[in-house]
Parts: sequence; C-alpha cells; structure tokens
Amino acid sequence: MVGLIPRLVVAAPSSGAGKTTVAVGLMAALRRAGHVVAGFKVGPDYIDPGFHAVATGRPGRNLDPMLSGEELVEPLFAHGSEAADMAVVEGVMGLYDGALGTEGFSSTAHVAKLLKAPVVLVVDASAAGRSVGAVVQGFVAFDTEVRIVGVILNKVGSDRHETEVRAGIAPAGIPVLGVLRRDSRLTVPSRHLGLVPAAEQREQAEQAVDAAAELVRQGVDLQAFMTAARAAPHHTTNPWNPATALTPATRAISATPVPPVPPVPPGSQAAPTIADGPAGSVPSTADGPAGSVPSPKVLGPRPVIAVAGGPVFSFRYTETTELLTAAGADVATFDPLADTLPEATSALYLGGGFPELHAEALSANAKLREQVATEVAAGLPVIAECAGLLYLCRDLDGHPMVGVLPGTGRMTTRLTLGYRTAVAATTTDFFDEGRRVRGHEFHRTTVDLDADVHPAWHLPAGVEGITLPHVHASYLHLHWTATPDVPARLVAAAQAYRR
Repeated sequence: MVGLIPRLVVAAPSSGAGKTTVAVGLMAALRRAGHVVAGFKVGPDYIDPGFHAVATGRPGRNLDPMLSGEELVEPLFAHGSEAADMAVVEGVMGLYDGALGTEGFSSTAHVAKLLKAPVVLVVDASAAGRSVGAVVQGFVAFDTEVRIVGVILNKVGSDRHETEVRAGIAPAGIPVLGVLRRDSRLTVPSRHLGLVPAAEQREQAEQAVDAAAELVRQGVDLQAFMTAARAAPHHTTNPWNPATALTPATRAISATPVPPVPPVPPGSQAAPTIADGPAGSVPSTADGPAGSVPSPKVLGPRPVIAVAGGPVFSFRYTETTELLTAAGADVATFDPLADTLPEATSALYLGGGFPELHAEALSANAKLREQVATEVAAGLPVIAECAGLLYLCRDLDGHPMVGVLPGTGRMTTRLTLGYRTAVAATTTDFFDEGRRVRGHEFHRTTVDLDADVHPAWHLPAGVEGITLPHVHASYLHLHWTATPDVPARLVAAAQAYRR
C-alpha cells in the first residue's frame, strides 16, 4: 500500500474554458519550480496527455472509470504518480458531465471523488463579470461531496474586469488562486478531432507549453495551489502493476458466447459505416469473458512486438506498452512514415492517430506496406485500432495502403464519438467470440467493404470491424488495463509466430 501524493483536479464549468491551458501551464510551472509532476487526463482523450508529457517530462496517462473500471482509478493514479511529489489531473468537459443517461458516471467529479482530490475550477470570464460568482456558487452547491477549493479566472480583460469578477465570487467563500489574461501565444493548431497532437508539431507544442507555464507563473499563486493540493486527505491504495495485472487469476473468466455472426456481405450498410451505439452508454452487464488465456511467462527469446508511432500513430495509452513488456515482449516503436518493420518483428500493434491527413506519405512508404502485407499473409499477429484499421485497408482516400483488408477508407463529415459496449463477434488469437468489453470511438472516417468479412464486434447498432485469423482490426479503442489478457495473448501469438 502507498499513500496518494498531493493532488488537485483542474476542472471547468464547460468545455472551452481553458482547462488544458491551465493544467499544462501548472504542470510545467511546477516542474520548473523543482517539483516532479505527474500529469493525468480524465476520460479517453489521447491528445491532451501528449501535451502533459511535454510539460512534465513524464508519460501522460488517462483515468477513465468507463474504460478501466472504477476499481482501477486509484491504483492507476498511484502507479502513474510513482516518484512524483505532485499530481495535476486535467478534467474533461464540464465538471459534472459524464456518460449520457447516468448521474455523471466517468465525469471529472466522479474521478475527483474516487481520488479524494480537491478541485480547482477554471472559469472563462471573458464574457461576464459579477455573474461568474453565481456560476461558482452553483458548482459548489451542486454536489457537496466534490470539494472545490479554489478558482482560476481565465481570459480576464483588465484590472477593472478582474475587480468585478472577484467581487461576484467573494460571497461564495472560494479563494481566487489565479487570474490569467488573454494571450495569443497560447493558440495551438486544431483540426477535426481537436488539437493537433504534440507528436506532430513538437516545436509548436513546446512553445505553447512554455507560454502556458509563464502565464501561470505570473498569474497563479503556486504556493496556494500546492497548499490546496497538500490538503487532500491521506489515503492509501495498492498501485496498479502490469506484472501482477497479468496473473491468471485476473483473467480466468468463463466464456459466455453469443450466436455466431455470418460474414458481412459487400454493400451492406451494417458494417461499412461501422455503426455506433448511443454515445456514453453505460454497460448493463459486467465486462465479459476473457476465455482461455496463455500464461504471461515467455520461454526462450523475448518476441519483438512492433508498435507504430511517429506523427501518424500517436494515439496509444501508456499502459499498453507496459503490459506488453510485462507479458514478456520487447517493444520496438517505429514510424510508418519512414521506417520498415523492426528486425525480428513477431507481432504488430497499430494504434490510433490521423492517417487521413498523412495518407499520401504513408502510401509513399511502399517498402513497409509490402513488408506488412507479406508478414500478415504469413500469419503475423496484428491488433489494429482506428488508424490501424485504415492502414490495413486497400486504400485511404484513393492512396494505396497495405491491402490485407477488403475495404477502402475515406474521410466523411460525420463525427462518430462515444463509449461503446461491444461483444466479440469472431474468435481470433486475441478475443474469444462472446467476449464483452468497453471501448471508445473517435473518428470522422468510414470503411466501405468490397468483400465478405468476419466482423470484429457486435455494437448496439450493428457489427463493426474486420478480422482475419491472426488480425483484429476495428475503430474501437480499448484500455488494456481492463483486458490484460489481450496483451498476454498478443505476446503468446508473437512467440508462436516465430517458432
């Protein structure tokens, strides 16, 4: 058991208030003041943790009760804050906004209560004065189990404006810990799915982090912030550990199969549009069977698992590679824009990202495309999520891709976004038919099928994804801390492939 370190959650009344600017600025400013800072993001977001990593010099991590389960939030926090002396948790959307149809499940407030962490509310004051006080009082009163210990005013226009806003907040008895003025240097490029990832524009990301750190240093009382963080109640937990997460006891769940699904014919609208269920839906039953799972012990040389990275494939949870390593693999990261598969690759993990914006450059690396196609035909085990699905298709917006899946990817104007409850539709090396999981979708592309396929998942509105005996490709992102048998099975398949 370890005690949770000093911690604060940075929240806001709504999206767009400046949570990321303030959270990143706090992380960087505290680091420059000599602290070792652990950064976390509430929810499934991949982009903000990339900026957290730039600010802290440590991996960015996610805390998501929907994807990992409530019971893992504290342990994952303890694991991610190891050797740090301060943790800053950036919230998601508005403080009390969670999965639709629930009482705030997986919201920032939910995570704050699980961590017993105080909350600092970031309020965009650009279009209000004394009325900000009513907002603060309402948020304080809405849920008295959430401890709002301070306010940071963002986008304040002048000293007079600041005076008016402070006067409105004073009756609430909540201290103003900082006041930030408008600053054009904090503009970070954005696109159809949010900010441009730090991995794609490192220099600009570093400049934005530097500007946020200076803004926070000048406008926030860091000592008061630290005092509030240290006032978080003492609490102990067992840190999550990727090695113990892989023990057979955590994975021995009996199978509950569902009726088999026939191949989806070309032209069907169920699979080509990769149907999505209700955004934010909460599963009505427990996460389902892992099926038979190999031992995580690896005999003989450790298999090499190639993990796509670089600017295109930057959407990957930190625990993904930690679990693969703990399961007995040597993880080798490569950039599909410029590299070939690492030597002795025995399995491939293709995560998420923005292949639609790099399709021409991805296509230009013909040597890698041909190499992946040859290896997959020979039985190379592959797990592909979102960007990985598109990369394995025949083409993407007219640019040739790997071509091992009978479909074409294309950009659309429709945003598919939300939590999903999915049931494995086809048995592969990694999932047994009937396996129930929780995942997340986040894309504006679609896949048009031109041949029968065995789908990957049942979703509420249809089937989704494509499988081959050794390939599982879909739009669904999973947090493997909730399914530790999956990386163990990938490593076992990798070892078998090289025998």
